[in-house]
Amino acid sequence: MYGRSHIDSAVLQSLQDVMAEDYPALLDAYLADSEERLHSLRQALRGGNAEALSKAAHSFKGSCSNMGAVTLAQLCLELERAGRDAALEQAAGLLRQVEQELSVVRVLVRAERRRFA
Repeated sequence: MYGRSHIDSAVLQSLQDVMAEDYPALLDAYLADSEERLHSLRQALRGGNAEALSKAAHSFKGSCSNMGAVTLAQLCLELERAGRDAALEQAAGLLRQVEQELSVVRVLVRAERRRFA
């Protein structure tokens, strides 16, 4: 159903199997949580706080990985490394890529959620 480059459908199927009737709530939680995490990333970068950026990217990476958002997880890993290296100019470009990829993932997760409406 989904391109492997954005969301691994096998991961979603596995989550659906495990979560059963709680699966739609998991999708809702991921969407809401992603917005909060994106806000944290933006705030850390805006404030020039490389350590906070690295930590926020690490946390978001795990969330994305758990949901099968493989490209987004990879971008978060790169953003985490940029934060760890205090490479804020590089981080700014990576954050733009994270935002773009999240916009695609958001559409795909919402489409998945609608299957259970």
